[in-house]
Amino acid sequence: MLTVEGLRSAYGRIEVLHGLDLEVKSGEIVTVVGANGAGKTTLLKCLSGTQPVTAGEVHFRGDRLTTVPAFKRLKRGLSQSPEGRQIFTNLSVEENLRLGAFLFTDDRVERDMEDAFEMFPILREKRNLAAGGLSGGQQQMLAIARALMGRPHCLLLDEPSMGLAPLLVAQIFDVVTLLRKRDVTVLLVEQNAFGALRIADRGYVMETGRITMSGVSGDLIADPRIREAYLGL
Repeated sequence: MLTVEGLRSAYGRIEVLHGLDLEVKSGEIVTVVGANGAGKTTLLKCLSGTQPVTAGEVHFRGDRLTTVPAFKRLKRGLSQSPEGRQIFTNLSVEENLRLGAFLFTDDRVERDMEDAFEMFPILREKRNLAAGGLSGGQQQMLAIARALMGRPHCLLLDEPSMGLAPLLVAQIFDVVTLLRKRDVTVLLVEQNAFGALRIADRGYVMETGRITMSGVSGDLIADPRIREAYLGL
C-alpha cells in the first residue's frame, strides 16, 4: 500500500532523513519506534505532504505521491493524526469532526460521524462542547476520529500515547487494533516501543534519521538490543 525508497528531507541545510526505505502492506499495522529526535515525525510529515522531500520516492496504492500536495494525498486515502493532537480548541467536538470530512459533501458524512461516536462514545456525550475543554486522552480520541473522517485507506498516527496515563494508552492502542478490523491500514510512530510493537505486525527502528533495524514485531521485542535500548529490560 505504501512504499518509501531513499527518502531524504532537510530543514534548511540540515538533513534529518538520510535515505529511508520502508513499506506498509494493505491491512498491516506497522510501527516506527525510536527516541525523541530520531526523525519519526518528519517522516510522517513527508508522507502526508506537509514537509518537502529532497530526494527519494513515496508511492501509495500504486501512485507516485512524492510531489503531490497534502490535500490531494488525503483525497487518495492517506490521512494523518498529528503529534500533539492539533485539534481546534475553540470549535466544538462535532465541528472538529466535520472539518476532518471537508472533502466530502455526501450523506455518508453523517454515517462516518456515527461510526466515530461508536468508536469513541465520550465524543458523542461532548459533541457540542468546545474541544479545548476535553481531557488529554479525549483530545487524542478526537484527533484520531477527525483523521478517520477523511476515510483513509492508510492512517498515519504520530505519537498517539504521548502524555497519557497508562489506562488511556491501553485504550488508544485497543482502538488502533480495532482499525485493522475495519480495513484501515496503520503506520504508527511511537516512543512507547513496547506498546507499539505489541500490537503491530512489523516494526522499524529509527535512529538519527536512519532505519537501523526492522522485522516482525515479536522478533524485535525479543532482540536484546531493542530490549535494552527501548524497552528498559
